Amino acid sequence: MTVVRSPAQLRTRPPVRPDVARIVSYIVLAIAALAILFPIYWMIITSLKLPREIYRTPALWPSVFTLDNYRNLINEKQFLIPIRNSFVVALTVTVISVFISSFAAYSLVRFRYRFRGLIGRIILFAYLTPTSLLFIPLSILMARMGMSNSLYGLMLVYLTFSLPLSTWMLQSYFRAVPRELEEQAMIDGMSRFGALIRVVLPLSAPGIAAVSIFTFTGAWNEMLLALVLITSDSQRTAPIALNYLITSDVLPWGPLMAGAVLSSVPLMILYFVAQRFMVNGLSDGSVKG
Repeated sequence: MTVVRSPAQLRTRPPVRPDVARIVSYIVLAIAALAILFPIYWMIITSLKLPREIYRTPALWPSVFTLDNYRNLINEKQFLIPIRNSFVVALTVTVISVFISSFAAYSLVRFRYRFRGLIGRIILFAYLTPTSLLFIPLSILMARMGMSNSLYGLMLVYLTFSLPLSTWMLQSYFRAVPRELEEQAMIDGMSRFGALIRVVLPLSAPGIAAVSIFTFTGAWNEMLLALVLITSDSQRTAPIALNYLITSDVLPWGPLMAGAVLSSVPLMILYFVAQRFMVNGLSDGSVKG
């Protein structure tokens, strides 16, 4: 037997109050922030602990703060030299890559010529090629060119990976710039090159900044190719220097965490200063012109 209820008897679930939804969202965001920030906190705290505190029961706060791990790393291990090498390599690769890829991406977006689509796909495939398949041929090539075990050879190898990525990303930013602005500039007497320099690049500045940050971060953190190509102590980058702190099965957690902190500081400063450009660049690149 089916019971028919009147509309007054039918009660719906009350909607979630806005205050409750806001509290839940804050709780979720707090948990996500804690999950992201806790490894950074643990890395910094561990770098400030004495060895006897590191290897005993883990504690969230050291009983005694010490800078011995940093002194050992800087004075004995000369860790500032790898930091300098990483900075020189990453900055050089970023400047050259963004400069060349800006012209390449503009050509692929604005000009119509034969095999343009094929060139774009080749650029994408070059970026998607796994590094593990290429480090042996690249090491042989660098040795025959006499550029192995040098920062110049490392920069050249990094450019083979950063250029395709930068070119592919910059295409979306250049497409977002209306063609009418360039045409108006050329009507006013500018050349194509002048329109690129004075119109397209300034309007694409957030995207160029985002691409620069991605390129710098990739060159700074890369270890596989640097481990294969660099053998001398004076040419090591920061990731390789951190790797060589591990001897046999001994893990010096104090110096390792101190080195990780020193290696992370430049990137933290870079992202903190350029976070506005990152947000604007990523949002602009997601909009089709």
